[in-house]
Amino acid sequence: MARPGGARAPLLLALGALAALAAGAARAAGSVRLAGGLTLGGLFPVHARGAAGRPCGPLKKEQGVHRLEAMLYALDRVNADPQLLPGVRLGARLLDTCSRDTYALEQALGFVQALISGRGDGDDAAGTCPGGGAPLRPAPPERVVAVVGASASSVSIMVANVLRLFAIPQISYASTAPELSDSTRYDFFSRVVPPDSYQAQAMVDIVRALGWNYVSTLASEGNYGESGVEAFVQISREAGGVCIAQSIKIPREPKPGEFSKVIGRLMETPNARGIIIFANEDDIRRVLEAARQANLTGHFLWVGSDSWGTKTSPVLSLEDVAVGAITILPKRASIDGFDQYFMTRSLENNRRNVWFAEFWEENFNCKLTSSGTESDDAIRKCTGEERIGRDSTYEQEGKVQFVIDAVYAIAHALHGMHQALCPGHTGLCPAMEPTDGRLLLQYIRAVRFNGSAGTPVMFNENGDAPGRYDIFQYQATNGSAGSGGYRPVGQWAETLRLEVEALQWSGEPLGVPPSQCSLPCGPGERKKMVEGVACCWHCEACDGYRFQLDEFACAACPGHMRPTPNRTGCRATPVVSLAWSSPWAAPPLLLAALGIAATLTVVAAFARFRSTPLVRAAGRELSYVLLAGIFLVYASTFLMVAEPGAAVCAARRLFLGLGTTLSYSALLTKTNRIYRIFERGKRSVAPPPFISPASQLAITFGLTSVQVVGVMAWLGAQPPHSVIDYEEQRTVDPEQARGVLKCDMSDLSLIGCLGYSLLLMVTCTVYAIKARGVPETFNEAKPIGFTMYTTCIIWLAFVPIFFGTAQSAEKIYIQTATLTVSLSLSASVSLGMLYVPKTYVVLFHPEQNVQKRKRSLKATSVVAAVPKGEDTEDPR
Repeated sequence: MARPGGARAPLLLALGALAALAAGAARAAGSVRLAGGLTLGGLFPVHARGAAGRPCGPLKKEQGVHRLEAMLYALDRVNADPQLLPGVRLGARLLDTCSRDTYALEQALGFVQALISGRGDGDDAAGTCPGGGAPLRPAPPERVVAVVGASASSVSIMVANVLRLFAIPQISYASTAPELSDSTRYDFFSRVVPPDSYQAQAMVDIVRALGWNYVSTLASEGNYGESGVEAFVQISREAGGVCIAQSIKIPREPKPGEFSKVIGRLMETPNARGIIIFANEDDIRRVLEAARQANLTGHFLWVGSDSWGTKTSPVLSLEDVAVGAITILPKRASIDGFDQYFMTRSLENNRRNVWFAEFWEENFNCKLTSSGTESDDAIRKCTGEERIGRDSTYEQEGKVQFVIDAVYAIAHALHGMHQALCPGHTGLCPAMEPTDGRLLLQYIRAVRFNGSAGTPVMFNENGDAPGRYDIFQYQATNGSAGSGGYRPVGQWAETLRLEVEALQWSGEPLGVPPSQCSLPCGPGERKKMVEGVACCWHCEACDGYRFQLDEFACAACPGHMRPTPNRTGCRATPVVSLAWSSPWAAPPLLLAALGIAATLTVVAAFARFRSTPLVRAAGRELSYVLLAGIFLVYASTFLMVAEPGAAVCAARRLFLGLGTTLSYSALLTKTNRIYRIFERGKRSVAPPPFISPASQLAITFGLTSVQVVGVMAWLGAQPPHSVIDYEEQRTVDPEQARGVLKCDMSDLSLIGCLGYSLLLMVTCTVYAIKARGVPETFNEAKPIGFTMYTTCIIWLAFVPIFFGTAQSAEKIYIQTATLTVSLSLSASVSLGMLYVPKTYVVLFHPEQNVQKRKRSLKATSVVAAVPKGEDTEDPR
């Protein structure tokens, strides 16, 4: 490494002083040293964090001693392998971090002591003793080429900041904080475990696979917990579909009652049952205890990071609270060779591990030496014949595989570097003395080999190992929540494979319990989002004629359609028309049929007895015209019931008003003729003009032609066609909605079609009133009057019924029935009052069908005015 200059020189001098102090501290605290041509450093949490000002606490048998022995085991195998680094022996200097970052930094300064000492100005290079002999100097410190460790992310971060200054590569076997992936700050750091960013991605995939979209996060204060939660929040935000209800941090030194407050805060969002935990073992356990104390066993759905993994300590005696918890661990395997190695370690064959005697006492609950105190006297003395796994329980610690892989990664990198720099050379060559840390880093990043568990070991450009995780769930055994175990339920390697059917939940036998702010909306409901919370919404029904357009919107169906029953789409609205079989059509059709039969009977009788006095007195020509009009009025009922089409609609326009116009034109002509005859008879014996049969027919057809011309003009200007009216029966309930097939005639055009007839009717009624003084012997004056009075009453009743039902759902039926019945009644009144009595006499009392000779004086003068050939008296 180049000689430093400028501003870095004072820093390195200061570090040199600290390194000297650290070397003394390391000797006092103890370290494991193995001699070799190339020395690897190692950092392990052999002891827990100390209390009351002491740097170190109790021994950590698994996380400390197992991992340290794993490095010694790996070094033994590398040194025994003739194909790997031939002629080069790897040495080691292994230190205890005491699970504290500041203490670990002091220890790690010993790794750079040789580099700092080698940068001096040569003041100590010469010198003699007073006797002239060479001075005794301590052995030079080992030159560490690479470091294995540390365990905790906070420790690795602290150490990495120092090692990078001296270009010493570092490979961690357990640090997973995403922060360490920043190659600009931690460029000499690598790791054989995947970073928590992969772990966070796996946890996000698990949450989404379970259908959860509303979860809370819980983190222990520190790099591991906070960066893990930060990665989870960031990935969930980028992926979308998962919202964070609350992010709670557990203080490094929690106060009494702190965990009860944590549970209380989590219950502020009770729908967020899924809890994502990045916390240490102790914090996990105390959270579970607080959940049990709050009587919330089974409420929370835990998803734990690798700090929980498959450990029993966090759930011991809390199995009922932990049931259903999903945890993940970096994919790993137990190394059989290490088991054989470690179980054969004893006090005699493992003197190189300065902490092994302490482990022996802790593992076998005995004492090697007695201090004479009562507490020591109560503990048996170790015999040295105890054996691991025989006289004590043993289970390989989970990170042993990764410690071995880290050692082999450095060994393979050194091997590649040795082949490139020292081709054909056995042992170290000058090109590797000293070893260039920057060049070694390049070889480390380029290694690729099958690790101790048979899985590939490699690094990306940031020094991270690929993410491979096993997924477990803590499940009750034998149906009892008081006992349980971890069951593998899936894997994650860039993509998730989760056996959802293998999952079990506390008190939830029917599938995955929900962790959602809002339950999914049902069919036909849209989501109305809660402002500021992407995963919370209210469900709003698509009412009326609206259907669910998409997840967030309703839309109105087109006018000719109505929503489906579940309102997820639209369907065609049924089309109806007045059918022949309809109950609404039966009475009008029956009345019309009877009317037609009666009309044909009258016509037949009049035709058969056309020369009789009674028929002649009735005015045969106008009677036939009037009866034809009555027939058309009855026949129009069938047109109104028939299915609308172009032909039917044209016939309706023409014949609906033609029948009434023909009838009322004939009646008006008759009434006017009678009125004019008697008015002229009062002043003169000369007959009034236009009272002959031919004139009467001409007047009648002239009045009728106005209707015909108007209808023809209408047909030409607006050709008839049928339409489907979807508004007429667009009821409040879409299920009752119907499209009405009808002719293109509005209510007003229908009345307009009859308007001219009604005008003739009113005019005829006026003349009937004027002619009310005609002598009784003048045959038809009074019957015509009664006919017109009754007809007016019928049509006066028709108008409010017809227009009063315009908004009714049964409008088509009511209005059609009202119109046809009113037409038939008006025709029946005319037929009944004017022709039924005459027909009765003609058919059943022919003796009365004779000419009377007796006349009144007034009638005589009137008759004188009547043209020859037409009788005016009642023949009776």
